[in-house]
This record gives sequence, structure tokens and C-alpha cells, in this order.
Amino acid sequence: MQIVGIERAGKDILMKEVFADYPNPNRPIDFVIKDKNEILAVGLARYDSDRGGAQEDDRTGGYANCANEFLTYTKKKGLKTRLLFVNDGPGLLLGSMWNDYATLESNWKGKVMVLTLRMVTERITKEWLNAKT
Repeated sequence: MQIVGIERAGKDILMKEVFADYPNPNRPIDFVIKDKNEILAVGLARYDSDRGGAQEDDRTGGYANCANEFLTYTKKKGLKTRLLFVNDGPGLLLGSMWNDYATLESNWKGKVMVLTLRMVTERITKEWLNAKT
């Protein structure tokens, strides 16, 4: 498997570079996990400060929109590609922010995973990435 992504403050990957017919071609993502030519997952990686408020609502609302858009596309195309939201930072300690993220995962059981950097090695498995559903 290969992880392709931006480094430091590099240029985002646009969905049109991953899926030529993606309906929102300029949707930015941060990384792609692939096995040979098969796209197993795409993801966003963010740092959440402890500002809360508008940042919390913007981030979780933006993630919900992204998930709905992406998973509607993959369902229509018959793709098993997963969506990852990797977040870290003190903003997650607010609790309500993490709860909103966890709701995204439970709403899209098996298709979306929300995790922190510390969870990556424990939660992202070959089995999850290659699941048929």
C-alpha cells in the first residue's frame, strides 16, 4: 500500500486528480491510500485548536458535507473507497467536538473513520481498508 499526500504546507490534492469524474472536482483532500491502482481511502488531516465555537461548527459541518458528497459518489459508482478524518490538537478535549466527529463515523458505519494521530496504527487496518461493503 502507498500513502500519497501533501508535505508540510504543500498544495492540496484535488478530487479531480483522484477521480476524474468527481462531481466537485476542486474538493481538496490531504492524502490518498492506495494499493497498486485501487484507491482504498481518501482523507483529511486537521489540527484543531482549543478555540471551539465557530471553528468547531465549521469543521464538523464541513466534514459532514464532505462525507455526504463523497459517499454518495462512491455508492453511485459502486466503489468501496473509505473516508478518513484525522484530527489532532487540544480542541478535541472540548468533548462536544469529538462527539460530533464520532457521530459522523456512526452515521456512515464502516465507510468513515475519525481518529487522532495516536489512533492511526491501532484503528486503520488492512481489513477495514479492504472490506467489501
